[in-house]
Amino acid sequence: MDGVFVERGEGNEVEMVRVGVLWKWDKTWMYHDDWLITGAWEAGAGAWRGGKVGDNSNQVLGDLGIQPVFHMARKDGTGVTPYFEGSILGLHLISRAYAYDGRKFGSSFQFGHFVGFGVNFGEHHDFMLGYRFQHLSNAGIVEPNQGINFSELHFAYTF
Repeated sequence: MDGVFVERGEGNEVEMVRVGVLWKWDKTWMYHDDWLITGAWEAGAGAWRGGKVGDNSNQVLGDLGIQPVFHMARKDGTGVTPYFEGSILGLHLISRAYAYDGRKFGSSFQFGHFVGFGVNFGEHHDFMLGYRFQHLSNAGIVEPNQGINFSELHFAYTF
């Protein structure tokens, strides 16, 4: 384990909180002369809460997930430096197939992907604070496939 993270998000009248761990990849790619692309695996557990006002069908769901994350940041940045990140083909298992009557997922198995940006800071750039836009759905494997979009605040600490 190379770090920990916590995130909080909202979308489609559902609130989400997730905590997890990350493992950095040993691979680094250069992008131009002063940017590096690295990556990590993130594994997390979280909870979603349906928040549709006046809907008695609101549910609380558990979420277990793992996803690869590509991270692009300045090579030798000092102080506070920007980063960009993204993930494709994350795998999630949710405990219920709906958050409320109007938001149904078809199955407990979901795919996830996101794009994000933020800043690295700290003496060794070991802190990250950023924004992520994440989409989860079952990719049409089972209907209905309404999926869900989250706007998330993401905080991580790497060792």
